[in-house]
Amino acid sequence: MTATAPHAPGAPQRWHRLDRRTLLVHCGWMAAPLGSWALTALATGGRITPGAWITLSVIAVSFAVLTVIGLIRWARTDYRVTHDSFEVRSGVLTRRLRSVPLHRIRTVDLTASPLHRLMGVTVLRAGTAGSAGGSAELSLEALTAADAERLRAALLARADAAAAEDPVVSRINWRWLRYAPLTFWVIGGVFAAAGGVYRVLDGAGIEPWRLGIVRSAFDEFGTGALWITIPLALLAVLALGTVGALVLYVEGWWGFRLEWTDAQTLRVRRGLLTTRSVTIERARLRGAVLREPLLLRAGGGATVRVVAGGLGNKEENRKRSVVLPPAPRTEAVRAASGTLRAAFPDTELRSHPKAALRRRRTRGLLLVTLPGTLVLALLGGLLTPVLLHCAWVFALVSVPLVLWSARDAYRSLGHGLQGRHLIARSGTFSRDTVALRREAIGAWTFSTTPFSRRTGLVTLTAAVAAGEDGYHVRDLAADEAPALAAAAAPGILEEFLDHGDHGPARGHGNAGPGRHRKTMPTHALHRNHDDLDMT
Repeated sequence: MTATAPHAPGAPQRWHRLDRRTLLVHCGWMAAPLGSWALTALATGGRITPGAWITLSVIAVSFAVLTVIGLIRWARTDYRVTHDSFEVRSGVLTRRLRSVPLHRIRTVDLTASPLHRLMGVTVLRAGTAGSAGGSAELSLEALTAADAERLRAALLARADAAAAEDPVVSRINWRWLRYAPLTFWVIGGVFAAAGGVYRVLDGAGIEPWRLGIVRSAFDEFGTGALWITIPLALLAVLALGTVGALVLYVEGWWGFRLEWTDAQTLRVRRGLLTTRSVTIERARLRGAVLREPLLLRAGGGATVRVVAGGLGNKEENRKRSVVLPPAPRTEAVRAASGTLRAAFPDTELRSHPKAALRRRRTRGLLLVTLPGTLVLALLGGLLTPVLLHCAWVFALVSVPLVLWSARDAYRSLGHGLQGRHLIARSGTFSRDTVALRREAIGAWTFSTTPFSRRTGLVTLTAAVAAGEDGYHVRDLAADEAPALAAAAAPGILEEFLDHGDHGPARGHGNAGPGRHRKTMPTHALHRNHDDLDMT
């Protein structure tokens, strides 16, 4: 099957079938009973009891039935992509044809369980604009990974342009609730709530530690086995945090709708008990940020913030700039594209020098592993030998964690230019990909430290009169930073660079026109970065 097979002009599009390995995926449930039967045979030395033979017979009959059903379903399910729609035919006795216009398709999700990966296939689900349930999806199980990628590209070929014209960018889908526990509030919310209760009781003149229920809980905790009570306490905190995160998600994002009320106004509406509506003029939009905190990223989710002026101080901007709750990453990319009215640059970015990886490794070992080990060793020498063992255990555990974090942080680094946007990505505990409108950049700052200067790295900060005021392209090669800045926002650096030093950066694209505020120092800037304005 080829999702984008050539065809004669005016000829009807060819129907395609699912991969034959679909039959094996449907029979994957038999792994558990077959494994149990095999273990029983091994445990009894090959002597099969009548009950085991009955189990094997049932499995064989089930296999035959499922194989026949799967074969019929495979033979009676096909799909095609026409010039304006995605169509799926299925059904045995009753044939069903589902057709979705291509301009309404907004998300294409590829999901592969361990069994799917073993078979080399994947499940494709295509969602439509504004869909809030599975009934609006078309799903195919299963396609080869290569065919699924080609089909996704064909389905999304019109999605970016359509998303730019669709007034409804995103709306709530309650299946996103699964991402609520993957946020800070699972743990931090419990302690924040406990701190709030403590302040209320303390303000009323009540000492919480003297309350009977609190004293009883601590007495029970102290008399129990720690290897039982500590895990139970952690489970209780996680359970309370999960419930609290779900409640906050529902209350905060009830009725969520992100839409363009007209061609020049973006509006976010949400809230159950407290309703919120934030309206942002298109002229004030400077970009978008795709934010992927560590836990949310592990679950395949992300959130979206806008970079916009007029949203208040830092605290108000932090609350008002969020335009999408924790949601699938594909939905986040689509929402960011709808906000920018252009495709969000979610492609491969330019990598950074290996010196940035070495810097992160060294910084982690010097700031985490070494101090923790020395403090524990010092306390062990002064107090108890137990802490000496804690010191070497901490070093043994922290070193691989630090190296992994450094590697992840380095892999997250990237930058580039795409159309009207400068893209910068960094972070490991929260990996942020920011797309800034290049004409909105008002000034540049080149920042180094004594250590980064020795490794030839510089951090480039784009000053924007919106959001967090400055957005960083971290740990660039020092000889590439001026060229990137000059290509991204022409008109700011040219008079401070030597002739020929400010041509377009290779691989960064062409710069567009724009008016910029010159805030660089008045002396000439050369490629020796000790002469730059370091902040």
